[in-house]
Amino acid sequence: MIKDSQYGGVPQGQEGLILQRGGDELVLEKAIDRLSFHSTAVPSADWLAHVGLDVASLTAVGTPKLGSRPQSPDPAHLWEATVAPAALEATLATLRHQAMVTFASHVYHLSQDPETLVYLRDQLTVQFGSEVSADRRGEILAPWGLVARSPIRGLSQAYLCQVTAASPLNPLKLANALLALPDVLLAEANVIITQRPYYRPQDDLYGQQWYLYNNGGSDVSPLAHIDIERAWDLTRGDRATVIAVTDDAMDLHHPDFQGLGKIVAPQDLYGQDFVPLPELASDNHGTAVAGVATAEENGSGMVGVAPGCALMPIRTTGFLDDESVEAMFHWAVDQGAAVICCSWGAGAINFPLSLRQRAALSYAATAGREGKGCVIVFAAGNFNRPLNATIAEKQWPDNAVSGPTRWVNGFGIHPDVIAVSACTSLAKKAVYSNWGAEVFLAAPSNNGLPAIWLKKTGFVQTPPKVTAALRGKGVVTTDRTGSEGYATGNFTAGFGGTSSAAPVVAGVVGLMLSANPQLTLAAVKDILRQTADKIVDSDPDPQLGLRYGTYEHNGHSYWFGHGKVNAYAAVKAAHDRIQPPPASARSLTQTQSQALALPDRKAGDFSPFISTIAIPDPGTVATIAVTVDLNHGFLGDLELWLLPPQGQAILLQPRTLGRKTQLQTTYTADTTPVLQLGQGRSAQGSWQLQVIDRAPGHGGSLQSWQLTLGLV
Repeated sequence: MIKDSQYGGVPQGQEGLILQRGGDELVLEKAIDRLSFHSTAVPSADWLAHVGLDVASLTAVGTPKLGSRPQSPDPAHLWEATVAPAALEATLATLRHQAMVTFASHVYHLSQDPETLVYLRDQLTVQFGSEVSADRRGEILAPWGLVARSPIRGLSQAYLCQVTAASPLNPLKLANALLALPDVLLAEANVIITQRPYYRPQDDLYGQQWYLYNNGGSDVSPLAHIDIERAWDLTRGDRATVIAVTDDAMDLHHPDFQGLGKIVAPQDLYGQDFVPLPELASDNHGTAVAGVATAEENGSGMVGVAPGCALMPIRTTGFLDDESVEAMFHWAVDQGAAVICCSWGAGAINFPLSLRQRAALSYAATAGREGKGCVIVFAAGNFNRPLNATIAEKQWPDNAVSGPTRWVNGFGIHPDVIAVSACTSLAKKAVYSNWGAEVFLAAPSNNGLPAIWLKKTGFVQTPPKVTAALRGKGVVTTDRTGSEGYATGNFTAGFGGTSSAAPVVAGVVGLMLSANPQLTLAAVKDILRQTADKIVDSDPDPQLGLRYGTYEHNGHSYWFGHGKVNAYAAVKAAHDRIQPPPASARSLTQTQSQALALPDRKAGDFSPFISTIAIPDPGTVATIAVTVDLNHGFLGDLELWLLPPQGQAILLQPRTLGRKTQLQTTYTADTTPVLQLGQGRSAQGSWQLQVIDRAPGHGGSLQSWQLTLGLV
C-alpha cells in the first residue's frame, strides 16, 4: 500500500489529480470524453480506425484541425481525441500498446475552471538538492523509469527528465512521489495549456495617434498621451536596440516593416521555420502589436513608438508548455533582443508559472544583454480582474465560474516582468483592464468591455454586465495588408486592450536603451517608476464598483501601477544616467590601411568580411572611436560590426544608408551610444571590424579603418 507520505502529503487516491505548479498545488479533474497521446508520426486514417478513432475526432494540440496545414513534428505530435465516455479507458489501453504511441494520457481541466484544458507531456522537471551527485541523481530517477535529458538554464541542479515505458506512474503521480524524497527540492510535470492573445474590445471609434501626442479634443485629454515628440528629439531609436515581439504572426510584407535592417532574427515556433508570416484568418494580433512598438517612419501610414529600433518577430506555438516558453525567451536572449514584448497570457483563470517557465523569464532578465537583463513587458489582461487575488464570482454563463475564485496571471506577477495596464484617451482606467498590486505601469489604449474566452461561446463579457457608455478612442496601428486583418487596407484604427498598452511601454524602453544601452533592467524599472505620470481616476469602476485610481499604496495604484508611462521623461532620465568615461591617461590609435575587397555575396551567404587590428596595450578602455573609409555599390546592403577582444559585438552601422556608395565617417559614443558597451574592459587583443553583406547585387571595398582608444 502506498502511504500518503510517499506522495509529499497528497492524500492517497488524489496523487494523480494534483498538479505541482510553481510551489502551488492545483486540483485537476479528468475530462470524461477526451484523451491525448504522443505519436512518432502523423496518424493515418487506417491506423485511427484500428484503435477506435477517426480523423474527425482528432486535433493536434496547439495547431489547427488535422489536415488543414502541414503538421510540425514536435510538440504538434501531441494529439487530442474526443471519445464516448464509456470507451475512454479501453481506448487509452489500446493506444498504450501501439508501437507509434510513446505516451497516452487522460486530458484534465482545472477544478472550478472547466474552460482550461490541461494536457500532459511525457516530461518532468526535477530539481535536486545542492549536494546530490550525478550518480545519486541516477539512483533516484531509475526506479521511476525516468531519464535525465538536459540541465535547465537558469536553475541549479534542475533537469528535464523523460518519462519512459518503464515508468510505473503518470507524470502527475511521478512528480508527487518524487517530492516526498529528501534529495528532491521540486518536481513538476510539464503540461500544455492554450495560449490566448488578449481580447481586443470591439468598437467602431476612429482616432489618430492621440496616444503619442495630443493637445486635447473630443474624447481626448491632454493628459492621455506619452509626450513622444520631445522624446524623439533625443532619439527615435537605434537599430542596435532590438525589440522582440512574441505573438501569433506578423505581416512582414507590410510597408511599415520595410526599413533597411528593420527585421532581425525572425523565428516561427509554430511552423518551425524562420518565416513568421500569417497563415490563418485569425493571425492578426501580432501585426498590430508590432506596429504600435516599432512601425517605421516612412512618410505614410502610422509610426511606432520606437521607429528606429529593430524588430525581432517571434511567432509563438499558440500553447504554453515549458518547452515553448523556453524556446521563445531563449531565442530572444540568444539573438540579442533588448526588449521582449508579450501581449498575451495563459488561457486560464488560475495558473501560476511552472518552475521552468519562471526560470526562462528569470534567465532572460539576468543573462540577457550580457548580464544587464532583457526588459520583459507583459500585458496585464482584459478581464477587469486582479492579477493575483480572490474575488467572489457570480452571474457567469452556465455558471462557468462561481463563488470565491482566485485569479492568478503567472506571467504578469513574475518579479522580473513589467506588467502593463491600460488607460484611455480620457486618462482614466480602461474598463476591461486587469489590476492589482503587481501592475507596474499603465499605458494608453482604447476603452471597452471586459471579456474572457469561453470554449462554448468564444469571447464573452465578464459579469456583472456593464451598461454605462464607454468613452475613449481606439489605437491606430498596422494591420495585415489588403482585405485580411481587422480592417480593410493596411491599418486599423480600432486596436486596443492591454495588448496595445504593452507595446507602447516596450517602445519607450527601446528608446531608453537606444539613448543609454548601459542601463540594467533594474535601472530601466527605476526610471520608469520615477518618471511615470500620476494620472488619477476617482470614479468607481462601472462593473465592480471599485475605487483604485489613486496612489494610496505607498505611491502605487492598483489600476495604474506607478502611473502612466511618460516617454520624454523616461528617455531624458535614461540619457542623464550615461556615465561619463573616466579621463583618459593616454590615447592609442591604430590604422588598418590594407584594403579589403568586398565582392558580391550570393543570396543567403551572410559570412562576414573581417579586418583586424591588434592592440598590445592592456589598459582599460575609456573611450572608443572608429573611423571607416568604405565604398560599395549599394551601402544599404551592408552592416558594420565592431568586435572587441572582450564582450559583445557592437552594431556600428545598420542597413540604413540606402543608395549611398561612399562611407567616410567616424563612430563615437556620442553618435553611436552602443559603443558604450565596449568601455571598462581591457583593450588588449584583436579588434575586428566585420562587414556583412545582407543582399546580393553589389560589391565594393573597405579602403581603411582606424581605431582610437582612450585608455586608463
